[in-house]
Amino acid sequence: MAAPMLRCARVGRCWCQGSRPRLTRALFAEPGPGRVRGQSSAAAQEARPGRCVEAAVMTGLALNCTVNKKSLFDRKHYFYADLPAGYQITQQRLPIAVNGSLTYSLGVGARGSPSVTRTVRIKQIQLEQDSGKSLHDDMRSQTLIDLNRAGVGLMEVVMEPDMSCGDEAATAVRELQLILRALGTSQANMAEGQLRVDANVSVHHPGEPLGVRTEVKNLNSIRFLAKAIDYEIQRQIEELQNGGKILNETRAFDEKLGCTVSMRDKEGKQDYRFMPEPNLPPLILYDAESLPVAADPQQVVNIDWIRERLPELPSVTRDRLVEQYGILPEHSFALLNEDGLLEFFQNVMKETRAEPKKVIGWILSTFLGYLKQWNLAVSESPISPSSLAALLNLLDSKAISLPAAQQVFEELWQNQGKTPGQIVQEKKLELLQNQEELEEICQAVLDKHPQEVLAVKKGNQKVVNKLIGLVRRATEGRADPARIKQILEKQLQ
Repeated sequence: MAAPMLRCARVGRCWCQGSRPRLTRALFAEPGPGRVRGQSSAAAQEARPGRCVEAAVMTGLALNCTVNKKSLFDRKHYFYADLPAGYQITQQRLPIAVNGSLTYSLGVGARGSPSVTRTVRIKQIQLEQDSGKSLHDDMRSQTLIDLNRAGVGLMEVVMEPDMSCGDEAATAVRELQLILRALGTSQANMAEGQLRVDANVSVHHPGEPLGVRTEVKNLNSIRFLAKAIDYEIQRQIEELQNGGKILNETRAFDEKLGCTVSMRDKEGKQDYRFMPEPNLPPLILYDAESLPVAADPQQVVNIDWIRERLPELPSVTRDRLVEQYGILPEHSFALLNEDGLLEFFQNVMKETRAEPKKVIGWILSTFLGYLKQWNLAVSESPISPSSLAALLNLLDSKAISLPAAQQVFEELWQNQGKTPGQIVQEKKLELLQNQEELEEICQAVLDKHPQEVLAVKKGNQKVVNKLIGLVRRATEGRADPARIKQILEKQLQ
């Protein structure tokens, strides 16, 4: 399908680049009850079985599109092994939704704070049938065809040329992925082929017409999408600077080599011989005003009915998290960007007395760090929300110190089945609560280190930190540093 061209200037270069992810393809998830990132999708729960049209309408509304009350189906003819019928059903003339927008936030700075907001226009959303999957075996010089997904309902989102680098395209597609999951219209798992991206890329001198574009097909991960686009931009610039020309061709991204490779040229105009699909009548949708009085709700698609049941979208969820819990905006992005992390956080919050900022700190640093170290998903974590909440309650009540809490977390990760309380008791990690005992330990440390005591009395307050560390070592980390400092300062007077 012909793709709209994309143009955008890139600061510091003599070229303008268009990363133009022309389309994303989402395979529809089976309608039915479900929770996405802890949020209930009302529209998905009430959707009727087999209603991929409703799923497309939901997506169009979520992307601020105009949903056409009448759309048409066409046959796109071409002959290839992955399309046994010799044609594909699509919506060439009049798609189901048009003229939308997708807003996304780009991370800027060392902390990745989402401080730059961009918008990409949505040209259209169309319904299609999927083709088969080609499996190329270079070792045997043969290609196998998997037809399991052939004919499955496919939604194609065509984006306008509003992005200028791989990072922008990857961030926009990631936001679309979150929206699809929130709606329940697609699981959008790229690794499993539920969401695929064809990226159209061209470069040109500022002020000049758009350059010849290439199409990088079937990108199946956010990371590879960004890499493929950035590589292709640089390749085209270097080709033109060296006096060459860009071919209008289809390319693939070689994940191992980190580069794009030519698949087939598109210089010759392809005649798809589009024609109206004879077996499918026009698709007619309704709103509250146009809905026939005697219409069976199970047999029509009511745009307003779907609009009223749209679930909370990711952008709204992030704003709510910031307002509800007082967390930073970048933390709200992190919670939604990791599958299952938001639900994990909310379940911890239900069972802990700790402040949300402390909880989010543990989840985004310690918990997420362990997941990445062990290459696990949130759903595979050996530590449950209840266990982490119990640990944070012990820390919040000052029953254990921060280093002890970190030790307990390590034990929880390695030894499933034990509670934080049991680990604290077995390892004797409770903070010393006896004031007299702690005062005696502090005094003993002072008696053994007269030079440090003298340095403090001469005004070197930095030495106090060393004394605190010595006391903590003497107590095997079972004393609260703030309490130790208070006692030492009193004894040093």
